[in-house]
Amino acid sequence: MITTDKLIDLITMTLKDLGKLRWTNLATNLQEYIALSRLLNKHKVKFDSGTGIQWNVMVGFTQSAKTTGLYAVDSVNVGDAMKTASIPWRHITTNFPVDRREVTMNSGASKIVDLIETRRAQMMIDLADFMEKIFWGKPEDSSDELTPFGVKYWITPNASQGFNGGNPSGFSAGPGNLDCTLYPNWKNYTDTYSEISSTDLFQKLRRAATFTNFKSPARHADYEAYTKYEYFTNWNVLGEIERMLETRNDNLGSDIVKYNDQALFRRTPITWVPYLESDTSNPFYGINWGVFQPVFLRGEYMREETKAAPNQHTVAVTHLDTTLNFKCTNRRRLFVLYEN
Repeated sequence: MITTDKLIDLITMTLKDLGKLRWTNLATNLQEYIALSRLLNKHKVKFDSGTGIQWNVMVGFTQSAKTTGLYAVDSVNVGDAMKTASIPWRHITTNFPVDRREVTMNSGASKIVDLIETRRAQMMIDLADFMEKIFWGKPEDSSDELTPFGVKYWITPNASQGFNGGNPSGFSAGPGNLDCTLYPNWKNYTDTYSEISSTDLFQKLRRAATFTNFKSPARHADYEAYTKYEYFTNWNVLGEIERMLETRNDNLGSDIVKYNDQALFRRTPITWVPYLESDTSNPFYGINWGVFQPVFLRGEYMREETKAAPNQHTVAVTHLDTTLNFKCTNRRRLFVLYEN
């Protein structure tokens, strides 16, 4: 007879070896889930503690450098150059239940493994689908205390070319509580395009990649451990780029090439994001993972635990909990172009 305690032990052991039986997955709606694979990439993950996430930002300098003459009188000024940006933690949970009688009815070791494996797979698919939504989106406004701060919170579109991505809609205090009206260097790069061609989109992509390549003249400890851009768009854009690469009927330049059947911009693959298929503005995002990172609360990174369900003495529930948010330490290293 399988008790609830034994069922919890069985689930815990089974999760370490996800079964032998095969099945076809027709549950997912998207061809690929970009966000979760990036979240699970340890090179892009940062861990932190405390009641929230904060970091330091230099928003100006003293402008004390000048020409001078012999015996000139010094003028020394101290400016308020440093500010602290901050974002709160957000919490995500998902789970799956197993009733011990289900295990009894699914006799045989392989069947038991299959039952737990499929339940856990459903949980992970649910998490991947949810993560995709929050990663590419943003909270409705500052009154939303549950939704993490995704791409559209940090990368704000604007029709004007240049660093014009200001405060996201609904957040008058600015992203990270730094108001872009007061600190214009806290804006991301923006532009629009009318056609996918060497004289329009590609030329503007080159400009965006060049203008967001900031290098500090003063050596100092920085949050940017490395520079690694990834470029994301939908099929309306990527499909046309691939068609042009196939026919070579346009002067694409050296920045847009094809390698191993994949379109590259500046030697970096252009990634198709199925979730962006519903975005009729046909955006093209440039994300620098050196400054844009998922941050997890230490000890709460994809934490799994199985326990007896309250008020259901025959049921064990496996919970998967994550405390995280998305942090950007330099919005000027990010850009978005969209069709206008």
